[in-house]
Parts: sequence; structure tokens; C-alpha cells
Amino acid sequence: MDEMTTSSSALDDDGTREPTDGTRGPADGNREPADPAAAAPAGRDRTIRGAALLATLIALPITLLVAVLAFTKLAPETPAAAPSPSATTARVQSTTPVQMAAPALAARPATVCRALLSQLPASIRDLAQRPVTAGPEQNAAYGDPALTVACGGAEPTFPSTDEVWTVNRVCWHLAEQADETVLSTVDRETLITVRVPRSYEQPLQWVPAISSTIVATVPSGGAIPSGCQS
Repeated sequence: MDEMTTSSSALDDDGTREPTDGTRGPADGNREPADPAAAAPAGRDRTIRGAALLATLIALPITLLVAVLAFTKLAPETPAAAPSPSATTARVQSTTPVQMAAPALAARPATVCRALLSQLPASIRDLAQRPVTAGPEQNAAYGDPALTVACGGAEPTFPSTDEVWTVNRVCWHLAEQADETVLSTVDRETLITVRVPRSYEQPLQWVPAISSTIVATVPSGGAIPSGCQS
């Protein structure tokens, strides 16, 4: 009998068939493909892509947050704006009428005083004008405590050695009292008396606006002290 034809494969010791080309297959008889990626299941591929996308979505906001925090820390602090003068607190004052006397005046002084009072400013520095209890045609008051202006009356007497002060071309005599400073004109036809509370420092600094009004409305006259004469 003819010999049997040689098969193209042989059985290995473990029962598997060995190819005649010398390559050895796996024990289960299934050869792995040359490209593992080509044989990867589609579901596994989608899972990998989804995980990568999720990781990107998580990492992006964290990166942005870190960048914002770093910028905030490095950015220079904005200095606080200085308050403007208009924002400063105004002096609180009463609007109650100020108690003042109103002695009778002769015709000429009364006319001069009316002219003066009609031209006085509505405020002196930060003191607003207030009503008075008597003689609004010869008296005025400002602020709280009240700085007062009185027109008319008897001329004050003082030693010739006392100092006098010229403010805006008006000569004033200054007398210190317990709770106020009394400023009296000594170079005008009609006396003007200004009383400045002691709580207002440097009393002569409160009369420039009053002096300017006096120059415009009250003629000079009387026995003018030598210290007032230029």
C-alpha cells in the first residue's frame, strides 16, 4: 500500500497542531492578529475616548481657576480714593433764632446799618446765617455757637497803647472776654461789633468777608487811631 501523504501540519506534544512553516501558534489554537489595535473592540475604544474627554473637561476649569488666583495675587492692590472736599461732613448747626438786642438808632446810623445788613454774605466760611430775635435790619448771626454782627451803638473806649488790626482795609480793636472775642471797628462812621465764640480759633480770620462788606457800605470816620492810619 502506498504511504500516506505528509500533512501540512504536525501535532505538538500538547496536542496542538504545529504549522509546517515553523511559526508557533497559541496554545488555544487562535493566532493573534499582527495589529492589536485593529482587533480592539469598538466599545472599548469608545470608553477610552470618553474617559479622555472627561479628564479634559475636569482639568480645564481647574487650570482656569489656578490662573485667575495667580493673577489676583500678583495684581497690585488699588489704593483707596481720597475723599473729595465736597464729601467732607458739613458743620452741624442750629436754626433757632439767636438772642440779640436791638437798641434804637438815629436816622443816619439806621440807614447805614440797613445798607450793611443787606449786603452781608449768606455764610461766613462754613457758618450759615441764622435768624435773630430782634433787629434784623441791624443784627446778624452765623453758625452754632453763634458768631454775631451788630451795627450801631456807643464807641468802645480802650487804652491808646492797645493794638489795633487792619483786615481788608477795616481797622479793628480786639478785646478778649471769658467766652468770646469782641472785635470793634475804630475807623468807621458807625460802630460795627463782631463777637466770635472762643471755640472758633484765630478770631481775626472770621472777619475778612465782613470787612469787605463794611468798606462797601459804611463810610470811614471818627477819631481813627494812629495804628490804623497808613
